[in-house]
Order: sequence, then C-alpha cells, then structure tokens
Amino acid sequence: MSTVQIEGLSHWFGQGGMRRKVLDSISLEIQPGEVVLLTGPSGCGKTTLLTLVGALRTVQAGSVSVLGSQLNGSGRKLRQNLRRNIGMIFQGHNLLRCLTAEQNVQMGSDLLREYTYRERREMARDWLCSVGLSSEMSKLPQDLSGGQKQRVAIARALAARPKLLLADEPTAALDSVSGREVVELLKRLARDQASAVLIVTHDPRIVDIGDRLLNMEDGHLVPSFE
Repeated sequence: MSTVQIEGLSHWFGQGGMRRKVLDSISLEIQPGEVVLLTGPSGCGKTTLLTLVGALRTVQAGSVSVLGSQLNGSGRKLRQNLRRNIGMIFQGHNLLRCLTAEQNVQMGSDLLREYTYRERREMARDWLCSVGLSSEMSKLPQDLSGGQKQRVAIARALAARPKLLLADEPTAALDSVSGREVVELLKRLARDQASAVLIVTHDPRIVDIGDRLLNMEDGHLVPSFE
C-alpha cells in the first residue's frame, strides 16, 4: 500500500475576487522506503502540498490518502492522530525555547511509548550525535546558531521513527558537508524503517539522493528533465 496517494488535489487561497488556485489537479504516489525530492520556484505550491500531506490544512478538493487514512472530509481527531506518525521538518524549526536541545529531541522519541524513559532519552542523544551536536545537548535554542537549530529539528523528527517524513528545505541553513550528512540520514530512515520521505528543496547538491525528482510550476507537477 502506498504511504501517500493523491488524486486530483486542488487548493485555493483567499475569498471572492481574491481567490487564487495554488494547486491544480495534483496526482502523486509515494511508496514505503522511497525518497522523493520536490523542486520548483518559490510560490509555486510546494510548501502548500507538504502541509496538506502532513494533515496541517483541510483538503478542499481531490483525494489525499496518507498512511491509509483519507484526509478529504476527515475530522480534527483523525488528523491529530495521523500526525503522530508523520515527522515534519520546517524552516521555522519550531523548537520549544524553554527546553534544551536534548529535551526538544526527546519530544520525538517520547512518542514511542513501547520504550522506557531511559531508552527514549538515549535515542534522543544518539540522534543528536548523528547530526553532529554531541557537545550541544544541554544548550537552549537561544544559544544555538540557525544551522544548529535546524539540526535539532531534524533529530527530533527522526527520533520519532515516523512512517512518513516531510521536510521543507532541510539543508537551507547548513553548509555543504552538514547538508549532505543530514539528507543521508533521511535516506537511511527510509531504507531501514521503510519510511517514505518527501523533501522540498532548492539545493542542487542533494538532488542525487532521491529515488525520484519532481518539479512543480504554477501549482502543477511537471516532468523532470534531470
């Protein structure tokens, strides 16, 4: 069964004469263990698609099935439960300012209730080490650089072992070496845990990581000429 199955998805912003179509009849499937990269100019609808797949927006038209759940017409509770199985990495980081890097990452591993508290804490530390932050675990977000915050957010998403991971420009604040290492981690998650990964990116340094490269223009998916 496909992790993500989209058919005829359209979406609008605004009301009345200001109403504007931002997605137009999108159809897309992503399989377990597959890494899909989505590119395209700013404002073409990439992030809107990501938030719809992540159950962060209400589906207006078309079919969006994620992890076997249909999102068109779904209630708030279904979407909340679904998000527990989706890892999300957005450019705003969304770290809790009152928690250390380790505690922020443990928020991800704490979703894995089959493990003890000590095991979940060790998972959080392991993921922080994996993204190169072994010496920053006790720091608060205000004491981290933009790139370090991004790596904490990535570690938090990975620590939950999601079945679907959505990433919006995950390498934007990282240098070439760190960016490559992070995307390799995402690919490892896909391979080892049969997770599907959808990455929105403008970074030409990582396009070879994906199993597929998709392009979006003006709300349409268009053929890639990679």
